[in-house]
Amino acid sequence: MKKLYGIFLMLMLALVLAACSGGSDDAEGSSESGSEGGENAGTVEIFSWWTGAGEEDGLLALIDLFEKKNPDITIENAAVAGGAGTNAKAVLATRMEGNDPPSTFQVHGGDELNEGWVAADKMEPLNDLYEENGWKKKFPEELIDLVSKDGNIYSVPVNIHRGNVIFYNKKVFEENGIDEPETFEEFFAASEKLQEAGVTPMALGDKNSWPATQIFENVLLGVLGPDDYKKLFEGEIPFDDERVVEAAETFGKILDNINEDHAARNWQDSAQLVANGEAAMLNMGDWAKGYFVNDLDMKTGEDFGFFEFPGTKGEFQVITDTFGLPKGIENPDEVKKFLTFLGSTEAQDVFNPLKGSIPARTDADESKYDAYGKEAMKDFGESRLVPSLAHGSAASAGFLTKANQAVNIFVTQRDVDNFIQALKDASSDM
Repeated sequence: MKKLYGIFLMLMLALVLAACSGGSDDAEGSSESGSEGGENAGTVEIFSWWTGAGEEDGLLALIDLFEKKNPDITIENAAVAGGAGTNAKAVLATRMEGNDPPSTFQVHGGDELNEGWVAADKMEPLNDLYEENGWKKKFPEELIDLVSKDGNIYSVPVNIHRGNVIFYNKKVFEENGIDEPETFEEFFAASEKLQEAGVTPMALGDKNSWPATQIFENVLLGVLGPDDYKKLFEGEIPFDDERVVEAAETFGKILDNINEDHAARNWQDSAQLVANGEAAMLNMGDWAKGYFVNDLDMKTGEDFGFFEFPGTKGEFQVITDTFGLPKGIENPDEVKKFLTFLGSTEAQDVFNPLKGSIPARTDADESKYDAYGKEAMKDFGESRLVPSLAHGSAASAGFLTKANQAVNIFVTQRDVDNFIQALKDASSDM
């Protein structure tokens, strides 16, 4: 039954999890995945959805550096474009079920890894790599927990994105005399000022389901706190708890302050509303920082600022891209060399400044990162880390599918009782 359950989850992964990590919904072109990488002992096939601006540059820099250090090993870039990761996950599910795994593949730490591929007995443990490289002292314990199951560690985190951050237009805040809000009360007071000034307080683009779910998960974190947030998704707190109801009501109030055309926009479109001053704020993972800087030519701290989602100061909603060792590949030694490389400070400091993320290691070189990166690195080392629901870490794919559906219905209907009942019904799939 355990294997069947895991297989079910993997098939669900092919249909859900519009993965965040910055890839454009409309990305075009990339090398198609092949089935020969795992069969050629001198070739390591790297499967990912990193085809967008910044992330592709980071991946290519990783490949170039690794091949210079390991001239006897060739890297095959098997990135799959489109759908912000959905297309890649569909291809991956087909290959894994067909016993044709890539040498290694991108997967979010948490339930996407542990209750999907690990539960289906598709991954090899990497405890030996962690011991050999002293990684248990280099990655935070709560991060290692996200890539572990039943006492074994199954993947190597290469980067960290933060989900509980709000980006805002500095000029709009200054013109309306608004300070960065730390509480929901301050947030709604600021929103009222902005509405009176004819500015949309919060931009949302939920053409894909996950941006609205990301707002809701951050409201949950702000209301419940990190410990009870985790307990909620571990089944120790029911979804009809009065605090979850409070979070749903608060989420509804936030939705009263979004742009009317949210359903027609993706997250990049909503970011443009903030960039041009039509909207003031955007709750988005910090890949949005890379979009503001690289695509829209905005300056951090001058054109846009950032602050923690209300009620979540000292907490870090972590989204981590990781790579592991699939069972059944022909060249595990070469793949372990690549995984060891990914876990090094050298590799993480080459990749993350280009990607717009921060390193998963706590001993990386801060001088290679901008002001936002430095602050995020500091917070990552000092904050409580919590898994993201919207990006596949906090709960199973089956639950996330139903939660996204419930959120989408709530966005349009605003029926708190129906929303809570839908979440409670979905919790049987956690």
